Amino acid sequence: MSPSPQQRRAARHQLGTDPDAPAGRRGGRKQPITVDAIIATAFGIVEKEGYEALTMRRVATALETGPSSLYAHVVNKEDLDELLIGRLCAEIDLPEPDPAHWRAQLLDVCAQLRDQYLRYPGISRAAFASAPSNLDTLRVSEGVLGILLAGGVAPQTAAWAADSLMLYVNAYSLEVSLVRGRVGRGDDTWVVSRDELMRRFEKLPDTFPHTKRYAAELTAGTGHDRFDFTVGLMLDGLPGARKGRAHSS
Repeated sequence: MSPSPQQRRAARHQLGTDPDAPAGRRGGRKQPITVDAIIATAFGIVEKEGYEALTMRRVATALETGPSSLYAHVVNKEDLDELLIGRLCAEIDLPEPDPAHWRAQLLDVCAQLRDQYLRYPGISRAAFASAPSNLDTLRVSEGVLGILLAGGVAPQTAAWAADSLMLYVNAYSLEVSLVRGRVGRGDDTWVVSRDELMRRFEKLPDTFPHTKRYAAELTAGTGHDRFDFTVGLMLDGLPGARKGRAHSS
């Protein structure tokens, strides 16, 4: 008897391997249905259409099969989400924790994860409200925790700091993806230039004195300047941590 989807999922978590076997060809299908095929197809859908378009039925249609064929390999949509985030986490290069450069190492890991998420519009949403049980995802959280501990951060503080950093990376990546999506659709109603935003701030009534006066500061920053600033701010605020600045990515 072949293993159930739940057994396959448990094996992935325990062994870090994919026990999935091809389901065979049916009706002239170009490729057999496997976990890897499902993951690759899901990534393709998110890359072209955004994460909101990703459903089990949409993946099944792209593979020219029915949803029931997918459930022989993936437990449900949440399991697929976990596989996608795990696959992205597998691409993260984790350094050996260095007490002298721990801040720069953490900023680099966060930037790597951010860039992986931004390859696929909105996919960081799949990382919200899910416990890191996939071994590839756990590898990243283990690496982040190790770097924090090497920086002299107390274990409890390090544990919560690691969670906070990942939450910020997820949220930042989602926001950037949403803005890029609106720009791509030409939605000028919701996405405005910095110059336009400054003009709007400057025209505010006098009941907004600080926003009017510091419009330039409020709209400053290009690229990932704010990302680097916020991660650096979080690291600099950790009690007991070794001194030293995080370098921009």
